[in-house]
Amino acid sequence: MKRLLIANRGEIALRIASTARDMGIDCIAIHPEDDSLSLHVLQADESFQLSGTGAQAYLDIDAVVAAAVQTHADAIHPGYGFLSESVSFAEACQAANIVLIGPTIEQLAQFGNKTGARTLAAHCKVPLVPGTNGETTLEDARAFMTSLDGKFDLLIKAVHGGGGRGMRSVDDPKKLEKNYQRCQSEAKMAFGNDAVYVEALIPRVKHIEIQVIGDGQGRVIHLWERECSVQRQNQKIIEIAPSPGLAEGTRQDMIQAALKMAGEANYRGLGTFEFLVSCDDPSQYYFIEANARLQVEHTVTEAITRLDLVQLQIAIAQGSTLNALGLSQAPDVQGYAIQCRINMETLATKAFFKPSGGQLQTYAPPSGPGIRVDGFGYAGYQTSTRYDSLLAKLIVHSRSSDYGLAIDKASRALKAFHIDGFETNQPFRIAPQTSNDPCALRCTVGPHNRWLDCVNFAWNFHLWRRMGLMKGSRTK
Repeated sequence: MKRLLIANRGEIALRIASTARDMGIDCIAIHPEDDSLSLHVLQADESFQLSGTGAQAYLDIDAVVAAAVQTHADAIHPGYGFLSESVSFAEACQAANIVLIGPTIEQLAQFGNKTGARTLAAHCKVPLVPGTNGETTLEDARAFMTSLDGKFDLLIKAVHGGGGRGMRSVDDPKKLEKNYQRCQSEAKMAFGNDAVYVEALIPRVKHIEIQVIGDGQGRVIHLWERECSVQRQNQKIIEIAPSPGLAEGTRQDMIQAALKMAGEANYRGLGTFEFLVSCDDPSQYYFIEANARLQVEHTVTEAITRLDLVQLQIAIAQGSTLNALGLSQAPDVQGYAIQCRINMETLATKAFFKPSGGQLQTYAPPSGPGIRVDGFGYAGYQTSTRYDSLLAKLIVHSRSSDYGLAIDKASRALKAFHIDGFETNQPFRIAPQTSNDPCALRCTVGPHNRWLDCVNFAWNFHLWRRMGLMKGSRTK
Protein backbone atom coordinates (compact mmCIF):
# COMPACT_ATOMS: atom_id res chain seq x y z
CA MET A 1 0.00 0.00 0.00
CA LYS A 2 1.53 3.28 -1.14
CA ARG A 3 -1.33 5.80 -1.31
CA LEU A 4 -4.19 6.13 1.18
CA LEU A 5 -7.24 8.35 0.73
CA ILE A 6 -8.72 9.37 4.08
CA ALA A 7 -12.49 9.69 3.69
CA ASN A 8 -12.98 11.91 6.71
CA ARG A 9 -12.01 15.28 8.16
CA GLY A 10 -10.77 17.00 11.28
CA GLU A 11 -8.94 15.30 14.11
CA ILE A 12 -9.52 11.71 12.99
CA ALA A 13 -8.18 12.43 9.49
CA LEU A 14 -5.04 13.91 11.05
CA ARG A 15 -4.68 10.99 13.42
CA ILE A 16 -4.94 8.40 10.61
CA ALA A 17 -2.46 10.35 8.47
CA SER A 18 0.07 10.41 11.31
CA THR A 19 0.23 6.62 11.47
CA ALA A 20 0.04 6.11 7.71
CA ARG A 21 3.03 8.38 7.15
CA ASP A 22 4.98 6.45 9.79
CA MET A 23 4.29 3.38 7.62
CA GLY A 24 5.63 5.12 4.51
CA ILE A 25 2.20 5.72 2.99
CA ASP A 26 1.25 8.95 1.20
CA CYS A 27 -2.02 10.47 2.44
CA ILE A 28 -4.71 12.11 0.32
CA ALA A 29 -7.28 14.41 1.96
CA ILE A 30 -10.73 15.12 0.58
CA HIS A 31 -12.82 18.20 1.27
CA PRO A 32 -15.61 20.35 -0.14
CA GLU A 33 -14.88 24.01 -0.87
CA ASP A 34 -16.13 25.21 2.52
CA ASP A 35 -13.67 22.92 4.35
CA SER A 36 -10.54 23.73 2.37
CA LEU A 37 -8.79 25.44 5.32
CA SER A 38 -9.30 22.56 7.74
CA LEU A 39 -5.99 21.34 9.12
CA HIS A 40 -6.36 17.84 7.66
CA VAL A 41 -6.31 19.43 4.19
CA LEU A 42 -3.41 21.79 4.89
CA GLN A 43 -1.20 18.99 6.23
CA ALA A 44 -2.04 16.31 3.64
CA ASP A 45 0.45 15.09 1.05
CA GLU A 46 -2.26 15.75 -1.52
CA SER A 47 -5.87 16.95 -1.45
CA PHE A 48 -8.94 16.56 -3.65
CA GLN A 49 -11.91 18.93 -3.64
CA LEU A 50 -15.39 17.43 -3.63
CA SER A 51 -18.43 19.17 -5.02
CA GLY A 52 -21.07 20.48 -2.63
CA THR A 53 -20.70 21.81 0.91
CA GLY A 54 -20.97 20.58 4.47
CA ALA A 55 -21.17 17.04 5.78
CA GLN A 56 -23.26 15.88 2.82
CA ALA A 57 -20.23 16.23 0.54
CA TYR A 58 -18.37 13.62 2.61
CA LEU A 59 -21.37 11.27 2.32
CA ASP A 60 -21.37 11.21 -1.50
CA ILE A 61 -20.21 7.65 -2.19
CA ASP A 62 -19.69 8.11 -5.93
CA ALA A 63 -17.70 11.30 -5.42
CA VAL A 64 -15.45 9.82 -2.72
CA VAL A 65 -14.69 6.68 -4.72
CA ALA A 66 -14.07 8.79 -7.84
CA ALA A 67 -11.62 10.89 -5.83
CA ALA A 68 -9.74 7.73 -4.84
CA VAL A 69 -9.60 6.53 -8.45
CA GLN A 70 -8.47 9.90 -9.81
CA THR A 71 -5.71 10.26 -7.20
CA HIS A 72 -4.55 6.65 -7.73
CA ALA A 73 -5.19 5.64 -4.12
CA ASP A 74 -4.63 1.98 -3.24
CA ALA A 75 -6.91 2.13 -0.21
CA ILE A 76 -9.42 4.24 1.70
CA HIS A 77 -9.62 4.70 5.45
CA PRO A 78 -13.11 5.93 6.44
CA GLY A 79 -12.31 6.81 10.07
CA TYR A 80 -15.57 6.95 12.03
CA GLY A 81 -18.94 8.47 11.20
CA PHE A 82 -19.72 9.46 7.61
CA LEU A 83 -19.30 6.31 5.44
CA SER A 84 -17.41 4.14 7.93
CA GLU A 85 -20.22 1.60 8.35
CA SER A 86 -21.84 1.92 4.92
CA VAL A 87 -22.27 -1.35 3.05
CA SER A 88 -22.92 0.56 -0.17
CA PHE A 89 -19.61 2.38 0.24
CA ALA A 90 -17.76 -0.88 0.87
CA GLU A 91 -19.33 -2.39 -2.25
CA ALA A 92 -18.37 0.67 -4.32
CA CYS A 93 -14.76 0.40 -3.10
CA GLN A 94 -14.66 -3.27 -4.01
CA ALA A 95 -16.07 -2.56 -7.48
CA ALA A 96 -13.34 0.05 -8.00
CA ASN A 97 -10.65 -2.41 -6.80
CA ILE A 98 -9.79 -0.20 -3.84
CA VAL A 99 -9.04 -1.67 -0.40
CA LEU A 100 -11.35 -0.39 2.35
CA ILE A 101 -9.61 -0.35 5.74
CA GLY A 102 -12.12 -2.15 7.94
CA PRO A 103 -14.31 -5.23 8.19
CA THR A 104 -15.67 -7.20 5.23
CA ILE A 105 -18.84 -6.22 3.39
CA GLU A 106 -20.70 -9.08 5.08
CA GLN A 107 -19.53 -7.98 8.53
CA LEU A 108 -20.51 -4.37 7.88
CA ALA A 109 -23.95 -5.59 6.83
CA GLN A 110 -24.31 -7.53 10.08
CA PHE A 111 -22.69 -5.21 12.61
CA GLY A 112 -23.29 -1.84 10.95
CA ASN A 113 -26.96 -2.71 11.09
CA LYS A 114 -27.68 -2.70 14.81
CA THR A 115 -30.59 -5.07 14.50
CA GLY A 116 -28.31 -7.54 12.72
CA ALA A 117 -25.95 -7.39 15.71
CA ARG A 118 -28.87 -8.02 18.06
CA THR A 119 -29.83 -11.09 16.02
CA LEU A 120 -26.29 -12.46 16.31
CA ALA A 121 -26.26 -11.79 20.05
CA ALA A 122 -29.49 -13.74 20.45
CA HIS A 123 -27.97 -16.60 18.43
CA CYS A 124 -24.92 -16.57 20.74
CA LYS A 125 -27.20 -16.46 23.81
CA VAL A 126 -25.83 -13.10 24.96
CA PRO A 127 -28.23 -11.12 27.22
CA LEU A 128 -30.06 -8.36 25.32
CA VAL A 129 -31.92 -5.20 26.26
CA PRO A 130 -35.60 -5.87 25.43
CA GLY A 131 -36.40 -4.30 22.06
CA THR A 132 -37.40 -4.84 18.45
CA ASN A 133 -35.25 -6.68 15.92
CA GLY A 134 -35.41 -5.02 12.53
CA GLU A 135 -36.65 -1.76 11.05
CA THR A 136 -39.54 -0.65 13.24
CA THR A 137 -42.63 1.25 12.12
CA LEU A 138 -44.34 3.87 14.26
CA GLU A 139 -47.17 1.40 14.91
CA ASP A 140 -44.67 -1.28 16.00
CA ALA A 141 -42.92 1.23 18.28
CA ARG A 142 -46.23 2.20 19.84
CA ALA A 143 -47.13 -1.45 20.45
CA PHE A 144 -43.74 -2.12 22.05
CA MET A 145 -44.06 0.91 24.31
CA THR A 146 -47.49 -0.32 25.40
CA SER A 147 -45.97 -3.72 26.22
CA LEU A 148 -43.54 -2.04 28.63
CA ASP A 149 -46.56 -1.11 30.75
CA GLY A 150 -44.87 1.98 32.15
CA LYS A 151 -42.03 0.00 33.73
CA PHE A 152 -39.44 1.54 31.40
CA ASP A 153 -39.19 4.55 29.13
CA LEU A 154 -38.67 3.93 25.42
CA LEU A 155 -35.47 4.57 23.47
CA ILE A 156 -35.65 5.12 19.70
CA LYS A 157 -32.38 4.42 17.85
CA ALA A 158 -31.13 4.63 14.27
CA VAL A 159 -30.52 1.20 12.76
CA HIS A 160 -27.38 2.50 11.02
CA GLY A 161 -24.64 4.79 12.29
CA GLY A 162 -23.86 5.97 15.80
CA GLY A 163 -22.47 8.93 17.72
CA GLY A 164 -25.80 9.62 19.44
CA ARG A 165 -27.49 10.75 16.22
CA GLY A 166 -30.97 9.47 15.49
CA MET A 167 -31.57 8.59 19.14
CA ARG A 168 -34.24 9.89 21.50
CA SER A 169 -35.89 8.73 24.73
CA VAL A 170 -39.66 8.85 25.17
CA ASP A 171 -41.37 8.91 28.58
CA ASP A 172 -44.91 9.63 27.36
CA PRO A 173 -46.81 7.80 24.57
CA LYS A 174 -48.14 11.19 23.42
CA LYS A 175 -44.57 12.23 22.53
CA LEU A 176 -43.78 9.08 20.57
CA GLU A 177 -44.78 10.17 17.07
CA LYS A 178 -42.90 13.48 17.22
CA ASN A 179 -39.70 11.86 18.52
CA TYR A 180 -39.98 8.95 16.10
CA GLN A 181 -40.11 11.37 13.16
CA ARG A 182 -37.20 13.41 14.51
CA CYS A 183 -35.08 10.28 14.87
CA GLN A 184 -35.85 9.29 11.30
CA SER A 185 -34.92 12.75 10.06
CA GLU A 186 -31.65 12.82 12.03
CA ALA A 187 -30.72 9.33 10.87
CA LYS A 188 -31.44 10.17 7.23
CA MET A 189 -29.31 13.31 7.39
CA ALA A 190 -26.38 11.68 9.21
CA PHE A 191 -26.31 8.21 7.66
CA GLY A 192 -28.43 8.37 4.51
CA ASN A 193 -30.92 5.87 5.94
CA ASP A 194 -33.93 6.68 8.14
CA ALA A 195 -34.54 3.18 9.55
CA VAL A 196 -35.01 3.05 13.34
CA TYR A 197 -35.74 0.46 16.02
CA VAL A 198 -36.70 0.71 19.70
CA GLU A 199 -35.48 -0.56 23.05
CA ALA A 200 -36.46 -0.34 26.68
CA LEU A 201 -34.43 2.36 28.43
CA ILE A 202 -32.76 0.61 31.36
CA PRO A 203 -32.05 3.00 34.29
CA ARG A 204 -28.99 3.02 36.55
CA VAL A 205 -26.39 1.43 34.33
CA LYS A 206 -22.77 1.75 33.32
CA HIS A 207 -21.98 1.90 29.59
CA ILE A 208 -19.11 -0.53 28.92
CA GLU A 209 -17.60 -1.43 25.55
CA ILE A 210 -15.24 -4.25 24.69
CA GLN A 211 -12.59 -3.60 22.03
CA VAL A 212 -11.83 -6.62 19.85
CA ILE A 213 -9.55 -7.15 16.89
CA GLY A 214 -9.63 -10.02 14.41
CA ASP A 215 -7.55 -10.96 11.40
CA GLY A 216 -10.36 -12.55 9.37
CA GLN A 217 -8.26 -15.73 9.32
CA GLY A 218 -9.69 -17.41 12.38
CA ARG A 219 -8.14 -15.37 15.20
CA VAL A 220 -9.91 -12.83 17.39
CA ILE A 221 -8.62 -11.32 20.64
CA HIS A 222 -9.80 -8.56 22.96
CA LEU A 223 -8.01 -5.34 23.89
CA TRP A 224 -9.92 -4.91 27.16
CA GLU A 225 -12.74 -2.50 27.88
CA ARG A 226 -13.61 1.19 28.05
CA GLU A 227 -16.25 2.91 30.17
CA CYS A 228 -18.32 5.59 28.43
CA SER A 229 -21.03 6.30 31.02
CA VAL A 230 -20.50 10.08 31.10
CA GLN A 231 -22.61 11.44 28.24
CA ARG A 232 -24.69 14.45 27.26
CA GLN A 233 -27.44 14.51 24.65
CA ASN A 234 -26.77 10.84 23.87
CA GLN A 235 -23.11 11.48 23.01
CA LYS A 236 -20.11 10.32 25.00
CA ILE A 237 -18.11 13.08 26.64
CA ILE A 238 -15.62 11.27 28.93
CA GLU A 239 -14.16 7.82 28.26
CA ILE A 240 -12.03 5.74 30.61
CA ALA A 241 -9.92 2.59 30.20
CA PRO A 242 -10.08 0.26 31.92
CA SER A 243 -13.40 0.74 33.71
CA PRO A 244 -12.78 1.58 37.40
CA GLY A 245 -14.90 -0.43 39.81
CA LEU A 246 -16.19 -2.94 37.26
CA ALA A 247 -16.69 -6.37 38.83
CA GLU A 248 -14.04 -8.74 37.48
CA GLY A 249 -16.53 -11.53 36.86
CA THR A 250 -18.75 -9.21 34.80
CA ARG A 251 -15.72 -7.93 32.88
CA GLN A 252 -14.74 -11.45 31.90
CA ASP A 253 -18.32 -12.42 31.02
CA MET A 254 -18.66 -9.46 28.64
CA ILE A 255 -15.25 -10.11 27.10
CA GLN A 256 -16.22 -13.71 26.39
CA ALA A 257 -19.58 -12.60 24.97
CA ALA A 258 -17.85 -10.13 22.62
CA LEU A 259 -15.29 -12.73 21.53
CA LYS A 260 -18.01 -15.29 20.90
CA MET A 261 -19.92 -12.92 18.62
CA ALA A 262 -16.77 -11.75 16.82
CA GLY A 263 -15.53 -15.30 16.45
CA GLU A 264 -18.87 -16.44 15.04
CA ALA A 265 -18.43 -13.85 12.27
CA ASN A 266 -14.68 -14.54 11.77
CA TYR A 267 -14.28 -10.82 12.35
CA ARG A 268 -11.64 -8.79 10.50
CA GLY A 269 -10.20 -5.53 11.84
CA LEU A 270 -11.31 -3.46 14.82
CA GLY A 271 -14.73 -3.89 16.36
CA THR A 272 -16.43 -2.63 19.51
CA PHE A 273 -19.16 -4.52 21.36
CA GLU A 274 -21.19 -2.32 23.67
CA PHE A 275 -22.96 -3.37 26.87
CA LEU A 276 -24.94 -1.92 29.74
CA VAL A 277 -24.10 -3.09 33.27
CA SER A 278 -26.70 -2.73 36.02
CA CYS A 279 -25.61 -0.64 38.99
CA ASP A 280 -28.14 -2.42 41.20
CA ASP A 281 -26.88 -5.87 40.20
CA PRO A 282 -23.27 -5.56 38.94
CA SER A 283 -23.39 -9.13 37.60
CA GLN A 284 -26.24 -8.24 35.21
CA TYR A 285 -25.25 -6.99 31.78
CA TYR A 286 -26.98 -6.47 28.43
CA PHE A 287 -25.59 -6.27 24.90
CA ILE A 288 -26.85 -3.21 23.00
CA GLU A 289 -24.89 -2.82 19.76
CA ALA A 290 -21.64 -3.32 17.88
CA ASN A 291 -19.55 -0.80 15.95
CA ALA A 292 -17.65 -2.18 12.97
CA ARG A 293 -15.11 0.65 12.79
CA LEU A 294 -12.54 2.68 14.66
CA GLN A 295 -14.11 4.41 17.68
CA VAL A 296 -13.65 8.05 18.70
CA GLU A 297 -12.38 6.78 22.06
CA HIS A 298 -9.83 4.31 20.65
CA THR A 299 -7.15 6.56 22.15
CA VAL A 300 -7.59 5.35 25.72
CA THR A 301 -7.18 1.74 24.62
CA GLU A 302 -3.98 2.75 22.82
CA ALA A 303 -2.71 4.40 26.01
CA ILE A 304 -3.17 1.43 28.32
CA THR A 305 -2.08 -1.25 25.81
CA ARG A 306 0.70 0.75 24.09
CA LEU A 307 -0.66 -0.34 20.69
CA ASP A 308 -1.33 1.78 17.58
CA LEU A 309 -4.82 0.65 16.56
CA VAL A 310 -4.74 2.40 13.18
CA GLN A 311 -1.46 0.69 12.33
CA LEU A 312 -3.05 -2.65 13.22
CA GLN A 313 -6.07 -1.83 11.03
CA ILE A 314 -3.87 -1.10 8.03
CA ALA A 315 -1.68 -4.15 8.60
CA ILE A 316 -4.68 -6.49 8.80
CA ALA A 317 -6.19 -4.93 5.67
CA GLN A 318 -2.93 -5.86 3.93
CA GLY A 319 -3.28 -9.48 5.04
CA SER A 320 -1.30 -9.68 8.27
CA THR A 321 -2.37 -12.17 10.92
CA LEU A 322 -2.59 -11.40 14.62
CA ASN A 323 0.20 -13.89 15.31
CA ALA A 324 2.45 -12.14 12.79
CA LEU A 325 1.68 -8.85 14.56
CA GLY A 326 2.70 -10.32 17.92
CA LEU A 327 -0.88 -10.44 19.21
CA SER A 328 -1.46 -14.07 20.10
CA GLN A 329 -3.33 -12.96 23.22
CA ALA A 330 -4.71 -9.86 24.92
CA PRO A 331 -1.90 -7.47 25.91
CA ASP A 332 -1.21 -6.50 29.49
CA VAL A 333 -2.56 -3.10 30.53
CA GLN A 334 -0.92 -0.43 32.60
CA GLY A 335 -2.68 2.20 34.73
CA TYR A 336 -5.69 4.25 33.63
CA ALA A 337 -6.38 6.51 30.67
CA ILE A 338 -9.10 9.18 30.41
CA GLN A 339 -10.32 10.97 27.28
CA CYS A 340 -12.23 14.25 27.51
CA ARG A 341 -13.94 15.52 24.37
CA ILE A 342 -13.65 19.25 23.77
CA ASN A 343 -16.73 20.28 21.79
CA MET A 344 -17.62 23.58 20.17
CA GLU A 345 -20.92 24.13 21.94
CA THR A 346 -22.72 26.43 24.31
CA LEU A 347 -25.45 25.97 26.89
CA ALA A 348 -28.74 27.16 25.38
CA THR A 349 -32.28 27.48 26.70
CA LYS A 350 -33.71 24.61 28.75
CA ALA A 351 -30.12 23.52 29.57
CA PHE A 352 -29.64 22.03 26.09
CA PHE A 353 -26.28 22.30 24.35
CA LYS A 354 -26.17 23.74 20.85
CA PRO A 355 -23.20 24.12 18.47
CA SER A 356 -21.00 27.20 18.74
CA GLY A 357 -18.19 28.38 16.51
CA GLY A 358 -16.33 31.26 15.01
CA GLN A 359 -12.69 32.15 14.53
CA LEU A 360 -10.16 30.58 16.88
CA GLN A 361 -8.07 33.32 18.50
CA THR A 362 -6.07 30.98 20.72
CA TYR A 363 -5.56 27.23 20.50
CA ALA A 364 -2.87 26.09 22.94
CA PRO A 365 -3.13 22.41 23.97
CA PRO A 366 -1.38 21.10 27.09
CA SER A 367 1.66 18.85 26.81
CA GLY A 368 3.88 16.67 28.95
CA PRO A 369 4.40 12.99 29.79
CA GLY A 370 1.18 11.01 29.52
CA ILE A 371 -0.75 13.84 27.83
CA ARG A 372 -2.00 13.57 24.25
CA VAL A 373 -4.26 15.91 22.28
CA ASP A 374 -5.92 14.84 19.03
CA GLY A 375 -7.36 18.01 17.51
CA PHE A 376 -7.49 20.13 14.38
CA GLY A 377 -7.59 23.66 15.72
CA TYR A 378 -5.13 26.46 15.00
CA ALA A 379 -5.13 30.20 15.64
CA GLY A 380 -7.11 31.96 12.92
CA TYR A 381 -9.14 28.90 11.88
CA GLN A 382 -12.77 29.70 11.07
CA THR A 383 -15.03 26.86 12.20
CA SER A 384 -18.37 25.88 10.66
CA THR A 385 -21.56 24.59 12.28
CA ARG A 386 -22.11 22.49 9.14
CA TYR A 387 -19.85 19.89 10.73
CA ASP A 388 -19.64 17.93 13.97
CA SER A 389 -18.91 20.01 17.06
CA LEU A 390 -15.90 17.94 18.19
CA LEU A 391 -12.79 20.14 18.16
CA ALA A 392 -10.26 18.10 20.13
CA LYS A 393 -9.79 15.08 22.35
CA LEU A 394 -7.65 15.42 25.47
CA ILE A 395 -6.20 12.07 26.56
CA VAL A 396 -4.23 11.53 29.75
CA HIS A 397 -2.56 8.33 30.92
CA SER A 398 -1.36 7.56 34.41
CA ARG A 399 0.75 4.45 34.87
CA SER A 400 -0.41 4.18 38.47
CA SER A 401 -3.03 1.68 39.61
CA ASP A 402 -4.61 4.54 41.59
CA TYR A 403 -7.48 5.78 39.43
CA GLY A 404 -7.64 9.05 41.38
CA LEU A 405 -4.24 10.04 40.05
CA ALA A 406 -5.50 9.75 36.48
CA ILE A 407 -8.45 12.01 37.34
CA ASP A 408 -6.15 14.59 38.93
CA LYS A 409 -3.97 14.55 35.83
CA ALA A 410 -6.98 15.05 33.56
CA SER A 411 -8.15 17.99 35.66
CA ARG A 412 -4.74 19.68 35.48
CA ALA A 413 -4.51 19.14 31.73
CA LEU A 414 -7.98 20.58 31.17
CA LYS A 415 -7.02 23.72 33.06
CA ALA A 416 -3.92 24.06 30.87
CA PHE A 417 -5.87 23.79 27.58
CA HIS A 418 -6.35 27.37 26.34
CA ILE A 419 -9.02 28.00 23.70
CA ASP A 420 -10.35 31.48 22.88
CA GLY A 421 -12.64 32.81 20.19
CA PHE A 422 -15.91 31.05 20.97
CA GLU A 423 -17.51 28.91 23.65
CA THR A 424 -16.66 25.25 24.17
CA ASN A 425 -17.55 22.68 26.84
CA GLN A 426 -13.95 22.87 28.09
CA PRO A 427 -14.64 24.67 31.41
CA PHE A 428 -15.43 21.50 33.38
CA ARG A 429 -13.33 19.63 35.90
CA ILE A 430 -13.39 16.05 37.13
CA ALA A 431 -12.37 15.04 40.64
CA PRO A 432 -11.92 11.73 42.49
CA GLN A 433 -14.97 9.58 43.10
CA THR A 434 -16.18 9.73 46.69
CA SER A 435 -19.47 7.85 46.65
CA ASN A 436 -19.78 4.10 47.20
CA ASP A 437 -22.51 4.00 44.56
CA PRO A 438 -21.22 1.97 41.57
CA CYS A 439 -22.70 4.55 39.19
CA ALA A 440 -21.18 7.58 40.90
CA LEU A 441 -18.51 9.78 39.38
CA ARG A 442 -17.77 13.06 41.09
CA CYS A 443 -17.56 16.00 38.73
CA THR A 444 -17.07 19.73 39.08
CA VAL A 445 -18.23 22.27 36.55
CA GLY A 446 -17.78 25.92 35.69
CA PRO A 447 -15.58 28.78 36.82
CA HIS A 448 -16.97 28.79 40.36
CA ASN A 449 -16.07 25.13 40.91
CA ARG A 450 -19.67 24.03 41.46
CA TRP A 451 -20.05 20.30 41.71
CA LEU A 452 -22.50 17.47 41.95
CA ASP A 453 -22.32 13.73 42.38
CA CYS A 454 -23.47 12.32 39.09
CA VAL A 455 -25.17 9.20 40.35
CA ASN A 456 -27.74 7.30 38.25
CA PHE A 457 -25.72 7.40 35.04
CA ALA A 458 -28.07 5.79 32.58
CA TRP A 459 -26.08 5.41 29.38
CA ASN A 460 -28.16 8.08 27.65
CA PHE A 461 -28.08 10.39 30.71
CA HIS A 462 -27.71 14.06 29.71
CA LEU A 463 -24.82 14.95 32.01
CA TRP A 464 -24.36 18.53 30.90
CA ARG A 465 -28.07 19.17 30.86
CA ARG A 466 -28.30 18.01 34.46
CA MET A 467 -25.39 20.22 35.44
CA GLY A 468 -27.16 23.20 33.94
CA LEU A 469 -30.40 22.42 35.71
CA MET A 470 -28.97 21.63 39.14
CA LYS A 471 -26.08 24.03 39.70
CA GLY A 472 -24.70 23.81 43.21
CA SER A 473 -26.92 20.89 44.17
CA ARG A 474 -26.38 17.22 44.86
CA THR A 475 -28.48 14.39 43.58
CA LYS A 476 -28.56 10.92 45.04
